Amino acid sequence: MFVAAPAFSQTKAAAAGPSLYTRLGGYDAIAAVSDDFIARLAADKQLARFLVGISDNSKAHLRQLVVDLLCQATGGPCVYIGRDMKTSHKGLGITGSDWDLSVKALVASLGQVQGSPEGERRAAGDRVEPQGGYRGETLRETLRVES
Repeated sequence: MFVAAPAFSQTKAAAAGPSLYTRLGGYDAIAAVSDDFIARLAADKQLARFLVGISDNSKAHLRQLVVDLLCQATGGPCVYIGRDMKTSHKGLGITGSDWDLSVKALVASLGQVQGSPEGERRAAGDRVEPQGGYRGETLRETLRVES
């Protein structure tokens, strides 16, 4: 829900060895991370409001978008076809605290990847929240932020 997909070059990845997607365990691992992440968002008192009242069909669509986004962001073969992050989160009233909690939830979900070294999980987390990148853009330019 609060993830950003950085540009990724498959050519550079091939020269550097297996992609982060491969090192994390491929599609099934990314899908499991996505399922765990969405469940954590839904169970969190502060973040659950973003998932209340959506239909089962919308939940399935959201899940697939998160899978595709994480897959693409880690160098996998998926293509994220959803709206850009700025558009898809506009008007939700995401606060800095909401953002931080969602990143913690994603990192915890990445921690559930069996056999994945800590460094790989950290690398995946870095792709989600680049320094000063998406978080700042999302909070300052598109959403209402608590001051």
